[in-house]
Parts: sequence; C-alpha cells; structure tokens
Amino acid sequence: MGQAKILLVDDSKTTLFMEEMILKADYALVRASDGEEALVVAAAERPDLVLLDVVMPKMDGFEVCRRLRDSEACKETPIIMVTTRGEAENMEKGYANGCSDYIAKPFKSLELLTKVKNYLEQ
Repeated sequence: MGQAKILLVDDSKTTLFMEEMILKADYALVRASDGEEALVVAAAERPDLVLLDVVMPKMDGFEVCRRLRDSEACKETPIIMVTTRGEAENMEKGYANGCSDYIAKPFKSLELLTKVKNYLEQ
C-alpha cells in the first residue's frame, strides 16, 4: 500500500502551509480552501483522513463534517477538526456532527503528527 492520503481543509494559507510542512514527508496531501471544495475533493480523492477547519467561507466545518459522514466516500474516514474554536461547546458540536477528534489552533507539530498517526496506523 502507498502513502496514506490526507485532505487538508482550511481557508488559511498559513495553516495549510504549516500542516503541509509537518505531514508532507510521511503522507500524500490534497487540499481544499473552503467547505464546498472539500466535499468535491473528498468525493474524488477518497482520503484516508481529513483535517478540517471550522470557520470557513461558503460552508462551515460542522456542515462539511456532517455531509462527509453522509457520503459514501467518507462515512468511515477519520475527521479531525483543526480550529481556533477550542471551547467546549464547539468541541461538543464537532463530535455531534461526526468528527473523530479535535485540535485547537495554534497547534504543536507533535500534537498534529501524533493524532494523525494514531488514526492512520491502527
């Protein structure tokens, strides 16, 4: 089997760049910069894991997460919310919409890598 594929979804170029720097050595990466694009890319690419921002134009991460869970391509795919919205009620909303885990921004490289590896190397 080749490298696991991760879909990075964030409207922040800085966050996408940071995620790429941390993950590119070990994983194949595809990107989306908003919620609508994320759904299209997920259906086409069938990623092994999704890193998903919450606050985005067109469609927020909670809605994207819910729609991914309803899709054939990603209903079982681990989805980790990566967001500045680290408050308990937002975490609960994330889990209620189907996310697998939660990382608050700004995140540490080791935290991101560890969570990704935990889901992809089970």
